[in-house]
Amino acid sequence: QVQLVESGGGLVQPGGSLRLSCAASGFTFSSYYMTWYRQAPGKERELVATIGARGITTNYADSVKGRFTISRDNGRNTVYLQMNNLTPEDTAVYYCNKRPPSNSWGRGTQVTVSS
Repeated sequence: QVQLVESGGGLVQPGGSLRLSCAASGFTFSSYYMTWYRQAPGKERELVATIGARGITTNYADSVKGRFTISRDNGRNTVYLQMNNLTPEDTAVYYCNKRPPSNSWGRGTQVTVSS
């Protein structure tokens, strides 16, 4: 069974940084693209960043390009999201999933950007 456990969120001031982690299990992690999503209050879940199975290919939403970096460690079955220069608009619950996405979403990790 697919399990996804996100961590690393918290409260940070505008301009600050956070590094999110997602530990995956229940599937062959190294064979799948992985994606970070986020969902802000009252909004639909949106795709933030995607990384290829070998970690070579990456894609980002326009809103985070140049500020966020997705990476992965296939030896640890973990995908990361380094978030720099955070703004209040980045406040959301962040989730990871494989592509195509599993129906078994994790609980996510809350990121709050506020002064």
